[in-house]
Amino acid sequence: MPRTSSKKGPTNSAASSTVDLFRAASGKAASKELERIDQLFHSYANISSGMIDPEGIETLCSDLEVDHTDVRILMLAWKMRAEKQGYFTLDEWRRGLKALRADTILKLKKALPELEKEVRRTSNFVDFYSYAFRYCLTGMLIYVKLQNLCLELLVTVYWFVLYVLPEEKQKSIDIESISVLLDLVLGPHFQPQVDALVQYLKTQIDYKVINMDQWMGFYRFCNEISFPDLSNYDSDLAWPLVLDNFVDWMRDKQG
Repeated sequence: MPRTSSKKGPTNSAASSTVDLFRAASGKAASKELERIDQLFHSYANISSGMIDPEGIETLCSDLEVDHTDVRILMLAWKMRAEKQGYFTLDEWRRGLKALRADTILKLKKALPELEKEVRRTSNFVDFYSYAFRYCLTGMLIYVKLQNLCLELLVTVYWFVLYVLPEEKQKSIDIESISVLLDLVLGPHFQPQVDALVQYLKTQIDYKVINMDQWMGFYRFCNEISFPDLSNYDSDLAWPLVLDNFVDWMRDKQG
């Protein structure tokens, strides 16, 4: 019995040392990985703002050999949980690239197909779809057409648009932008529905903008409604009015 106990002591000690060494090695590897992720961030970041801005994202897209309008860039933003369209902070960059296990451009490029598969899963796609709308809200551009205004009034209105309006939380997206977003996000899954919906949105005159409730309604419509016969569409159910109008428009076209 004493012999048995004397053997256990060193064995346990050796096992403990092995675990400690493994943890230390893992921690060191993780630290090195984070260092490379940070170095990659700073190669694209604007020095003055400390963020990757639209120009940096264009360079990133070029290195990844994808267009800046490619849906995978939106998926990358989703993975980072980026808050502002066209900008990545260091924390967002770390969050996304650590999750993708990508600390070089080559690894990030190779991770994009898997990221696309991840987003396409039903359990993730609804979250991605709603994120796309919220993300687009943060990059909305406000265009103001001014005619026959004196310089003083022009300067006043410009100041209001530049400094006051951004403080108001944007809740809707204009028809032109929503049409592009629909095609980008839903088009690969439901192209006939998206084509018809975009055609309707661009020809109707009742709606200038689309809100989140309507946006989510478009996704539900594509998933639940038989198309193009629309046989199971019931306007008495809780559909956004814009979809009731769209269905009426479709049925009128079908005769």
